[in-house]
Amino acid sequence: MGKRLIQLTAVMAGVFLAVTNVTAKLPEKTEVLSVMGKVADWQIEHFHDDMQRENHWENRFNAWTYGALYIGMEKWAKLADDDKYYQFLLKVSADNNWDLGPGKYHADDQTVGQLYIELYRKYKKPNMLAKTLERTKWIKQNPSQQPMRLNNYKYTDRWTWCDALFMAPPVWAKLANITGDNSYRDWMFAEYVATVNHLYDNDEKLFYRDEHFIDKRDKGHKIFWSRGNGWVFGGLTLIIPELPEGPQKAYFTQLYKDMAQSLIKLQTSAGHWAMSLQAAELYPTPETSGTAFFTYGLAWGVNNGLLDKQTYLPAIELAWNTLVSHVREDGLLGYVQPVGAAPGEAWPDKTEVYGIGAFLSAGSEVYKLAQ
Repeated sequence: MGKRLIQLTAVMAGVFLAVTNVTAKLPEKTEVLSVMGKVADWQIEHFHDDMQRENHWENRFNAWTYGALYIGMEKWAKLADDDKYYQFLLKVSADNNWDLGPGKYHADDQTVGQLYIELYRKYKKPNMLAKTLERTKWIKQNPSQQPMRLNNYKYTDRWTWCDALFMAPPVWAKLANITGDNSYRDWMFAEYVATVNHLYDNDEKLFYRDEHFIDKRDKGHKIFWSRGNGWVFGGLTLIIPELPEGPQKAYFTQLYKDMAQSLIKLQTSAGHWAMSLQAAELYPTPETSGTAFFTYGLAWGVNNGLLDKQTYLPAIELAWNTLVSHVREDGLLGYVQPVGAAPGEAWPDKTEVYGIGAFLSAGSEVYKLAQ
């Protein structure tokens, strides 16, 4: 009887914790701006620290890791009462010679183009866009003949891993708007649908990271990597606003809503999403990059009328407060899983530039929801 009482007490304590966390409200707008500024300033101060990577292809300021940072940093620059953030982004872009990464087809090497496009929209200087246009035009004219499969990284010309759906498709959607050339949008849509048909689980409404996880199980659980799905979910918010009303926009919007419905059910009572979305008991460590992308994506959906506020706001509030709890006093965002392709480990004192980008993106939408 004593053991049963202890178990019941533990369960009730867990329920109380979940309820109190879920009902936690968003802070005031000034507090959101304050923590965003602290995180952004820390990252700029430590901008070069991220260059000590084993993989030489990541040691570039136009690599995908940095491209993801710039997307969030540009969103922060729009909110900040200081032009230094735009000046930082302009300097980075100039240092990159406004060029994409070296891989002609590789989605990762197109990510930084999203920054150049947004700076072009603000400053209207053709040189900011020229090399991104040159690359994408070449790809359209010379489509890869590789199959839609990764095959242990043998085939990376096409979007054969789910992260790619954040990296490249928004570039194409934005270019269609800027140029008025619908072929950019149509090319992107066809490739995107091919990836969905390859990696999307229609029952779970989630993406496998790549083909090697489709039939794999982790102690009986399907393996849906948190950040991998975060890449897709965050990428959808960058694509949908660029699309005119019609079948393509309807397709992406339905995919976004289906993922949102699945994701909200998988949030942990602590507020984060586990590194393996359906196996939280196997991965109890918090992880902030996937969580930040989901927070960003859900808040964007509420702000744009795609998601019901009453249903989704509690999850957003819980997630944002959890993210902020992992920001150190000096501005370092902890528990960002290192570069990888599957659920793994994270640490309170370890961060990555793409995690900062995701956090700043989340803050840009939470700010609109805040008191």
